[in-house]
Amino acid sequence: MKHTFVLFLSLILLVLPGCSAEKSSADTAKKTLTIYSTMSTDSERDTFRKLAAAFEKEHRDIRVSLHFPGNDYENMMRVRMAANDLPDLFDTHGWGKIRYGEYTADLRDMEWTQDLDPNLNSILKNKSGKVYAYPINQAKDGLAYNRNILDRYGINPPETMDDFMKALRTIKEKSKGSIMPFWFAGYDKSSFAQYYDQFATPLLITDPAHNEKKQLTNGTFHWSKFTYLSDILKQMQKEKLINIDAVTAKKSQLIELMAQNKIAFTMQGGTLGQDVAQINPKVKVGIIPTPAIHDGDDPIWIGGERYTLAAWKDSPHVKKAKEFIAFMARPANAKQMAEATSLPSGLTNVKADIFYANDYEHYQEVRVEPYFDRLYLPNGMWDVLGTAGQELAADILTPQEISKKLGREYKRLREQSETQGAEEQ
Repeated sequence: MKHTFVLFLSLILLVLPGCSAEKSSADTAKKTLTIYSTMSTDSERDTFRKLAAAFEKEHRDIRVSLHFPGNDYENMMRVRMAANDLPDLFDTHGWGKIRYGEYTADLRDMEWTQDLDPNLNSILKNKSGKVYAYPINQAKDGLAYNRNILDRYGINPPETMDDFMKALRTIKEKSKGSIMPFWFAGYDKSSFAQYYDQFATPLLITDPAHNEKKQLTNGTFHWSKFTYLSDILKQMQKEKLINIDAVTAKKSQLIELMAQNKIAFTMQGGTLGQDVAQINPKVKVGIIPTPAIHDGDDPIWIGGERYTLAAWKDSPHVKKAKEFIAFMARPANAKQMAEATSLPSGLTNVKADIFYANDYEHYQEVRVEPYFDRLYLPNGMWDVLGTAGQELAADILTPQEISKKLGREYKRLREQSETQGAEEQ
């Protein structure tokens, strides 16, 4: 009996290493696709993870490794670009051509490009036809607003800055100050940066008589022309048309305040509408294009690519990376991602059931202009715009001083960018 047990144990020991080696060999045979994304909410990430798992089931030889670095994303990607060691797939987060273009594989031969929304052509394609990235969704930023409040006071959604100011004053007067006309979450300086960046386009780009594209591009722009936006913001503050705690208010407060009918307008979009509806279904949140500033000009959407998938051109797994993109571009999968992010799909053959679908349909003829800073400002100016807004609202700098500061930083960051570019060459 003792000999039988020893023999049995010996057989087990002989078999187990074989099983272990077989499993190890199978794991080694798998190719790992590393993906970096800027997705920030749980619903977005969870949907992405589920689709990645479904892809793995279809492709037994591939393992998908997802990474969501959060606020460290840009710095991490800069380091990896400098070392020419990028993930197999990565999110270009608005910088597909300008920042990441030289690192991306050309996707023009992929089937989904036939359905690329023309609004994204100038952002994701170059003149020769190269396609830089697959758009998981697309941004159309404007002003989020409380429909209940505008209906209550007989206010039409504003189409011009004059209309907007009139609406804010009417809300303040008729609500006797109980409703905040325009709310900022300025603790996060991106709230102010978004204001400057979004309204800079109708101020300096879209109206032919006030077009500063050339000057902004070649570095000769006079920043005194930017002062208007600080003047307007300061006027809103003086008239108490924005929240008194604009510099310290946090984004986490927005949903609850909007659900309590205490806010009329805000710059925040994304999942705001559906988040508010979950707390108070009676509150109807809508979104409108960014109002025009100059007489005769039209409202516009500010946007372009939001989340994307670009394939690193030097990846050892470029073919597999493109297979993943093709999987994500299937209409059913593209629809899932668009709905998870509450934004329109980047493909014309995908109709997503998103919260603001009716608003986007209503304003479907309104053109989309790229984010101002992505085309006309050097890298680093977004943070400068945000800090400038905080300093203005905190009475640290005047509108004129803000423009002077922006001019200095614009020049410094342009020179820094040119120096870095020369060193890389």
